[in-house]
Amino acid sequence: MNLNNANQKDEIDIKKILLIIWQGKLLIATLTILFSFTALFYSLSLQNIYQSHAVLSPTQVSKNQSSSIGGLASIAGINIQSGADGKTALAIEKIKTLSFYEDNILPNIFLPDLMAMKSWDAESNTLIYDENIYDSAKKSFISMPSPQTSFRSFRNILSVRENRDGSLITISVKHKSPYVAQVWTELIVNQINNYFRLIDEQEAIKSINFLNVQMAQTSYSELKQAIAQLIKQKMQKLTLIEANEFYVFSYLDPPKVMETKIEPDRISILILGAVIGVMLGIIAVMIRNFFSFKEL
Repeated sequence: MNLNNANQKDEIDIKKILLIIWQGKLLIATLTILFSFTALFYSLSLQNIYQSHAVLSPTQVSKNQSSSIGGLASIAGINIQSGADGKTALAIEKIKTLSFYEDNILPNIFLPDLMAMKSWDAESNTLIYDENIYDSAKKSFISMPSPQTSFRSFRNILSVRENRDGSLITISVKHKSPYVAQVWTELIVNQINNYFRLIDEQEAIKSINFLNVQMAQTSYSELKQAIAQLIKQKMQKLTLIEANEFYVFSYLDPPKVMETKIEPDRISILILGAVIGVMLGIIAVMIRNFFSFKEL
């Protein structure tokens, strides 16, 4: 009996709640329409964002190439993959650092495109800047952003992802201009390859210079022969370094100028606005009924 009474009471309460909501349908509909239009106007005010991405793999020499230069690489005492295996993880982390941005990215981009861009005109492919941040006539910032400030903005548009086994790396850049997104993605790949190539190249040159000095200072023919062999190995290693354009990463899919936007999702924003309107409408109706009941 008690269980039946409880179920009956729950059923009555649900019916009462639904009746209250139905009686307040006008308020709920009003708030739903209001928030839907607000979300619509907000979504239309947002600029389109485009994303360009590059799919990369750690650099490897094909089997045909490895058979022809395998002996050379073995004598030189270096990995035939040009150090890619050991450098992949380092390269991924290096891309995300402030030092890489300051030394390799910032000098090669037009900073207003990052910090002051307002919109992109697709018809003329021109960038429009916020005059409160960047004076286009004077070609100068109203207040010059520091490298660390611009780095934070750059990190917000940069994405570096690695698949589970580390065989594929995806680097992507978001921007209001699809052309800028493509150029900057390509720039990152080129610069990270050049960064590690330059380090290994400088190391090999220093070793060669050091060995030449040691050879000039010794009079023992056996020692000179040993040093000459070391110099030969270092020269072979240097040749391999300079010959490999894609030193750490090579393209599986190069960055493209994308025709379709990735953001904003205006339909989702509109639906979210409508849902918020409905929820607030129901809450407002229930609160109004509660206070009306207390007055009675």
